[in-house]
Amino acid sequence: MNTERERPRLVAAPGRRRFMLPGAAVVLAVALAAGPASARAANPEKKAAVEFEEVRLIIEFNASDEDVGVQLFLDVDSWQSVRIFNPAGKEIYDARSKSSLLNQGGGTEMFVESKEPTLDELSLEEFFEIFPEGTYRFAGRTPEGATLSGEAEFSHDIPAGPEIVLPVVSEDACAENVPIPVVIDWSDVTTNIDGDPIDIEAYEVIVEHDDLNFDVILSADTGTALTIPAELLTPGTEYDFEVLAIAENGNQTITETCFVTAD
Repeated sequence: MNTERERPRLVAAPGRRRFMLPGAAVVLAVALAAGPASARAANPEKKAAVEFEEVRLIIEFNASDEDVGVQLFLDVDSWQSVRIFNPAGKEIYDARSKSSLLNQGGGTEMFVESKEPTLDELSLEEFFEIFPEGTYRFAGRTPEGATLSGEAEFSHDIPAGPEIVLPVVSEDACAENVPIPVVIDWSDVTTNIDGDPIDIEAYEVIVEHDDLNFDVILSADTGTALTIPAELLTPGTEYDFEVLAIAENGNQTITETCFVTAD
């Protein structure tokens, strides 16, 4: 009969590392076994993921000033943080709501417009390298801790600028003695800046002067002319105006100039 007292033995579960000291191993095993339950008790149930209601990333090109930039837009009930990643997975934008804004419930809609360097400062080829085509991923969290997600397709297909028919303007001067009400007419845009076919979804007309900010978006199938009502205009006054061609991919191109109403 073997009278030697047997030492305590510990059989390690598959995948668990066995330690030299039996007592310490037992304590560790008990702690690991209790860990997940403790973590579940400490952390509330994971929130369901939420999709952004809308996300967009587009190019805005000014055919008159020859400058280019990007615009981004998102909409959701509430967000605490937002991050945007390019098609290669590189983060290009990060925003967070804190303090009073977070206490208010976070953000909802957000619109951001980049700086718009001229093509002399940044060529289109360089711009396209900075912002490659493809799927941009929007991610974030709500104030309640749910994850936010969305995707926007970004295209390099940019519409050509609308050519203004009325009022008749010169390259460096405003149209003069324009009768009230003012009719703004432009040619239909059918190609991109490279001359290839493109589908236009809408046109936007903006007229500005001091407190006046007239802004109308027209479906492309409603025509290419708009009358500015007489009650919005003052005789002998200069107004800046823009006509934007908005492609189905969201990219938009501006032609801007000005007119002076007749006395």
